[in-house]
Amino acid sequence: MATTRLIYIGGYTPDSGGAGPGITTVRMEHDGRLTTVAETAASGPSFLAAHPTLPVLYAVGETGEGTVAAFTRHPDGRLTEIGRRPSGGDSPCHVAVDPHGSWLAVANYGDGVLGVQRLDEFGRMAGPLKSFPGDGSGPVADRQAGPHAHQAVFGPDGALYVPDLGADEVRRYLVDDSVRPHPDGPVRVTPGTGPRHLFHSAGRWYLTGELDGTVSMYDRQWREAARVPASRAEPNAPSHIEVSPDGRLVYVANRGPDTVSVLDAGDLSHIDEIPSGCGWPRHFALIGDRLYVAGQNSGDIAMLHTKSGIPQSAATAFTVATPSCILAPGEL
Repeated sequence: MATTRLIYIGGYTPDSGGAGPGITTVRMEHDGRLTTVAETAASGPSFLAAHPTLPVLYAVGETGEGTVAAFTRHPDGRLTEIGRRPSGGDSPCHVAVDPHGSWLAVANYGDGVLGVQRLDEFGRMAGPLKSFPGDGSGPVADRQAGPHAHQAVFGPDGALYVPDLGADEVRRYLVDDSVRPHPDGPVRVTPGTGPRHLFHSAGRWYLTGELDGTVSMYDRQWREAARVPASRAEPNAPSHIEVSPDGRLVYVANRGPDTVSVLDAGDLSHIDEIPSGCGWPRHFALIGDRLYVAGQNSGDIAMLHTKSGIPQSAATAFTVATPSCILAPGEL
């Protein structure tokens, strides 16, 4: 494994309810430990995304009047800001770039607005911001009084998907030369689910329910094929979800139990559940044969080995206050 792999850690800063420094660039050592390379001041960079072909990184500013910023990534780990714009709503919590590097999408949790921005040939934000308000509510009164967009995912079918925790739906948008609501409307999920994060693999969609502690699987037509508890322990607020590179296993981070569940990607049957090695695991990244988990409350990044498929041997790889996102883009 290369010793010069650069990883970026986003998190909450003092002005956004945390204690982190901004965006931390770290280097992966041969043993998997992480070493600080640079720190970039930023306001509430709770989620990060990378351009698919250019050395550009994007970060939300999760504050009341949300922002999204673009940075040039340098080989020495430094980040140079090249643009900053409003996110289109309040408290943005997720940002994504389409596979062609043409569109940037931001999920604003506070008011549920999806903000979409054109990118130019240099990866800079260009043209007017397009805003798509959410609508609806759910049965969990203290969390679902209104829409709360929690993620933006560009699917393999060219559509843009937005899990809405407050409205119990996955909003859909068509993306080509423009972005517009999908004519089939949103995908409705079981009331009280609280959709948080989606992941696509081999024609299936996997969804975490933050409010009811579940993982659901859908086919290409968005018909529910399976639905299971994310953890054997309660209470649980599952956060991030991904499928292993070989498509066999589903990994889910569980906040509360502070574990990582391993499910069968075919039917969501439980295979194992392992301590995450950190407190309140908000996000994780699969990097080679290791799983790195951001412990928002414990202030560290845990490392688990995944060579066998089942994460094991959790150890602290890095210490940083209130981390919430781990990004490992390709080499520069």
